Amino acid sequence: MTDPGFRFDQLIAALKESDFRLTPQRVELVRLIAVSEGHPSANQFYEQIKQKFPTISRATVYKTLALLKELNQVLEIDLREDSHYDGNRPQPHPHLICVKCNRIADGDLPLDQESIQRLEKVSGYIILRPQISFYGLCPDCKEER
Repeated sequence: MTDPGFRFDQLIAALKESDFRLTPQRVELVRLIAVSEGHPSANQFYEQIKQKFPTISRATVYKTLALLKELNQVLEIDLREDSHYDGNRPQPHPHLICVKCNRIADGDLPLDQESIQRLEKVSGYIILRPQISFYGLCPDCKEER
């Protein structure tokens, strides 16, 4: 995992470069992203921040996460009920998602840049954010089966 202090500074710098207003609520969200382990959902971030800042709106959380995603500082993993975010490894990498419990694990294989470039060439697309998700059963759910 990236050093949380270093990651916090990176995220704050990215927001400042975009002239994004850094309210105490947004700074708290950035802190939570920097110290997060795993892949918290936007709702989980909201619930944590709400304890310290009861008047925060969900829109503040979603707007800040959307900007960080646009700045390639977080990866969004879209699940059925809520998006989850990987703020410590913003570079593209595969995710393994359990279809039973929704657990998300990082795949420790780099994405093949040559294949991505070939796909761009044959499709005509410019790929901005390559992301691959594999769906299956995590070790715990596999055992229950």
